[in-house]
Order: sequence, then structure tokens, then C-alpha cells
Amino acid sequence: MSAGTLYDKVWELHRVADLPGGAIQLFIGLHLIHEVTSPQAFAALDDLGLTVRHPERTVATVDHIVPTTSQARPFADPLAEAMLATLEGNCARHGITLHGLGSGRQGIVHVIAPELGLTQPGMTVACGDSHTSTHGAFGAIAFGIGTSQVRDVLASQSLAMGKLKVRRIRVEGALQSGVYAKDLVLHVIRTLGVKGGVGYAYEFAGPAIEALSMEERMTLCNMAIEGGARCGYVNPDAITFAYLKGRPHAPAGEAWERAVAWWSSLASGPEASFDDEVVFDAATIAPTITWGITPGQAIGVDETVPTLEQTESDERPIAEEAYRYMDLRPGAPIEGLPVDVCFIGSCTNGRLSDLRAAAAVARGRQVAAGIKAFVVPGSEQVAAEAEAEGLDAVFRAAGFEWREPGCSMCLAMNPDRLEGRQISASSSNRNFKGRQGSATGRTLLMSPAMVAAAAVSGHVADVRRLVTAPITPEPASTRA
Repeated sequence: MSAGTLYDKVWELHRVADLPGGAIQLFIGLHLIHEVTSPQAFAALDDLGLTVRHPERTVATVDHIVPTTSQARPFADPLAEAMLATLEGNCARHGITLHGLGSGRQGIVHVIAPELGLTQPGMTVACGDSHTSTHGAFGAIAFGIGTSQVRDVLASQSLAMGKLKVRRIRVEGALQSGVYAKDLVLHVIRTLGVKGGVGYAYEFAGPAIEALSMEERMTLCNMAIEGGARCGYVNPDAITFAYLKGRPHAPAGEAWERAVAWWSSLASGPEASFDDEVVFDAATIAPTITWGITPGQAIGVDETVPTLEQTESDERPIAEEAYRYMDLRPGAPIEGLPVDVCFIGSCTNGRLSDLRAAAAVARGRQVAAGIKAFVVPGSEQVAAEAEAEGLDAVFRAAGFEWREPGCSMCLAMNPDRLEGRQISASSSNRNFKGRQGSATGRTLLMSPAMVAAAAVSGHVADVRRLVTAPITPEPASTRA
């Protein structure tokens, strides 16, 4: 394999043609679809008299619109029912595999593809969803795309794209107990800004990154998009291979050994040249929480809401907007801020290790009076594994609701929504105005362990004060 970054290598391997205007036609190895961004794309194919070029490279699931309290059909929401029925019909007509409700493999698209072994190093991955960057955790190059591009991939299995620059984000040292990948990525976005990654792919590297489990690497890459980067990735290594081995779509036997050798060759080597590099010290990162209306408006739980004087001049208008919307006083501590709703789930933090970390905080405690707290597994497989470990019982005993798999209160395209001015402690990925279903609802992003700490405290709390023993998530199961 030629010298260069992993991004360079994967890009060149999938380069089909140079297009007029400077764009590149890039082959897409895996196309993931769901019920929200695919209907118009399939309709466009029909209008053009086209079929799906490589249905075997497209995999579907349903996640955004499914209710989490009861998934009995037909859904109470006729629009949600129509969207699911449309996806089912399109997949049947074009021979596309659909992991539907009750299949044992349904769930959030960015959860099921890795757990089934569909996502592998060296791939190009596309999906009509912003957080497709998640799959870069495996050493893949993964892009969120729009509906017209979903049409293009269905029709041609390729995309017209411009090549990105590559910034290496190197994280030295080790994370403290009670500090997770979610805290790390919020700290990175806080430092570099929500537009800092525009035009870049982020390569996450360094000892702190290498120590992360695959599930935490997925959390990290999931939110690269929130820092403006088109994609984020981690070089494949022994942790990657251990996660993939034995999964349904992973190579087996001699093919496995060949695959590992090839995957290893893709990693950025010591000779790789980067367009930029930023270095962080993991030991200095505290549990991190957003206070404002962008993922970049974040602080350590032991810090205070920044004042205008502490804010860069070009960021002051949005800081003032955030003060008003969030009803927060500059200079006030974030710890102790009351919350109303606590949500554990999403494609960022709805995996088994996330639930284990939250359960470690909830065990033996009770959700505070007046708090609505609920846990939404990221997939049917996550739910089954969590229930086999008794995590559902831990949450129920503490007063949390245990729900069915889905996106739930992330985008709120389902019945799970904030009401009025409620404040949510959320393990999801966006804290934009109205993001969780209420035009005036307020969102505080944090790790699942921090959400659990808020639930049992009734307010924002430093999880390090609640659990004295290390609560680093256990390694994810390697069985599918």
C-alpha cells in the first residue's frame, strides 16, 4: 500500500474518474438507508426509469420515526406508518435487505451496521444522515449525504465529491475515570469550534484514542460532523479487529487473515503528511456538558457559563442568543442546574457500553422526584444483550423507563419530545433550538453516565462525585 494517510489511501482505492469542475467520482462500498431520506430518492429513480445499481451494497433499517413505547403495527401516527410502509415496498421492489421491526437486527442505522459487521476498514460508506461519520471509527471514510445524493448512489453506486484536507487530532495521555469519548469530543469541538473542521477530515490519533473501545471510537467519530468536519476516522488496529471478528458480515477463515493484513496496511504510517495537527492532553478533560445552542458551547461540569469577556468577539452574538434562549446567567455554575427530562440513547450513545456506564451510576439509586428519565437501546441486539445482563432491571428499579429501540428524543420525529421550556439532559448529539421536539425546549448534551447522574440528582451533577470506583465501560461484546 502506498504511503499517505488512511484517508488518502481509501480515497484513491475508490476513485472512479475525475469530473469536469474538479470533483471526483467516488465509488461507495456500503450504502445505508432508512425511512426518512429514501422515499424521494426512490421516487426520483422511478421518474427516471432507473433501478438500483447494486442492491447487494445497500442495507436498510427503520429508526427515526418508530415509537419507542409500542412498536405494534399500524403505528398510531399515520405519517410514520406510511413512511415505514414505503420503505418496505421500495426494498421489496429493488431487492434490498431491510432489517425491520422484530427481525432481531432492527435499530439505529449507525448502530446496526457496525454490530452486524457491515462496516469494515477501508470502506467508503454513505447514508442520508448527518452522523454517518460514525463509521469512520473502523478506519472507513463515511459521509452523510442529502436526498439527491441518495438517489445518485442508488442509481450509480457512486458520488461526485471534492477531496478533503486531513487534520490529525492527537490526544496524549489518558482520560480520567468518569470521563468518556463524549466528553473528549465535546472538548475538541469546544476548542476548535463548530466550523473548525470545514473542509477537513479528522484523523483521531494518539494514546488516548488507541485506548478507547470501538464503541467509544464510534461516539467520537459520530460527532466529528458537529465540529464541521465532513468525516472523522480512527486507524484500524487490534481493537478494531477483535470487535469485527465473528460478526455476521465479517470475513471468516483464511479470508479473515487476509482481511486483517490488508486492513492493517491502510493505517496512516509515520511517513504520512497532514494538512494540520492539533494536540490535546486527555488528563485535563473533565466531564463536559453543553450550556448553549451549539455543540461548541460546552464547558467542564466544574466550570461556569462563560461571560462575554471570556468569549471570542465573533462568537459573542450567538453567546448572547444562547443566554436568552437557555435562560442562563453568564458566570453561573452549570453544576446544580435543574433538569426535567433525562434521555439515554441515540446513534451517539445508545450502545451496550453506554448503557453499562449509565447503569453503574443508576444502580442502587432513585430517579429524583419530578424527573422523567428513560433509556432507549440503539438496536434490538443492544436491547437483548442489555436485558441478558440485567441492565434493564437496574434502570427500572431506579425509576427509569426502559423503551424499544429507535432514535427517540434525538431528532424527535416520533412521540418522544420535550414539552414547552423543559430542560433535557441528553446523550444525543445536537442541542440546536427545537431539536428535541419543542420550539422552546432546552438541551444539555453530556455522556450517558452524566445523564444518569442528572437523573438521580435532579440537576446537573458531576458523575465523579457519585461513583468512587472506576466506571469505564466494559469492552463491547464481540458476538453478534
